[in-house]
Amino acid sequence: MTDPSDLPEDEPPLFDFTLDPPIEPQVAGRFQDLAPRMGTALFLLVIGGVAIWGGGFWFVTVISICVAVMLWELATMLRCGRKRARLMAVVGGVALFVANIMPVGFGLPLLMLVPMTAIAFIRNDRRIMVGFSAAIVLAGLALTQHLAQFGLIWMIWLIAVVVMSDVAGYFAGRMLGGPKFWPRVSPKKTWSGTIAGWIGAGLVGWVWVVWQNAGWETIGISIALAMMAQMGDIAESAVKRKASVKDSSNLLPGHGGLFDRFDAMLGAALMLLVIESLMEFPPVPGV
Repeated sequence: MTDPSDLPEDEPPLFDFTLDPPIEPQVAGRFQDLAPRMGTALFLLVIGGVAIWGGGFWFVTVISICVAVMLWELATMLRCGRKRARLMAVVGGVALFVANIMPVGFGLPLLMLVPMTAIAFIRNDRRIMVGFSAAIVLAGLALTQHLAQFGLIWMIWLIAVVVMSDVAGYFAGRMLGGPKFWPRVSPKKTWSGTIAGWIGAGLVGWVWVVWQNAGWETIGISIALAMMAQMGDIAESAVKRKASVKDSSNLLPGHGGLFDRFDAMLGAALMLLVIESLMEFPPVPGV
């Protein structure tokens, strides 16, 4: 009889990483996409900043439009058909807008019409469409409610956490290289960039502890949001990999679609929705 210990393993050994090559003299080549990334980020920052400063109707309108566009991009990536993609966009955008002018308890059923619409009308990759459409509209609600309840300073904190996580991860990943995070899904992401993103988010949390006299838990919350933001990025990469597309759309010239730019924010917003339901927010000093 064959000794069981001689049989091949069912899974690869732990820490069997794919490695990113170390930094090369031609550093500029590693940052060739930096200019378009910064340009797109600046454009979105201006639009988002005006909407956040205006608050209320203006912010809800912008987020509802963004949600509608991302639902359209998702349905288009999954090849659900033009009419179905437009239907998902209209239902999602209108549902989120109306849900924000009603008491939350009455608005939530409207949001659930979005995944229900996917169940009724979508045929291709229905489970992906149902799950992601629900996540997108709930994240949109989390963003609008976060600004309405906690104001400008804490909205800036959320944006700073997500942006710092992305920026720190981008530079650390390209300069340090090292083991890949999940090469089959997102071949450019490394563990060095991932951990740098956590550190960057923690630093943002520390700034808010000092500046706003918030509780020290703000640092842990910031890191958790960065982790979930990275998961949002990975989840969207998995959908694009399955759909065999590089970008969610070409709405942002040379730089993909809104879903590509807001996938991390969607993940962080969903995590924030859970956090704010579990504990007092903002964190109290001394806790």
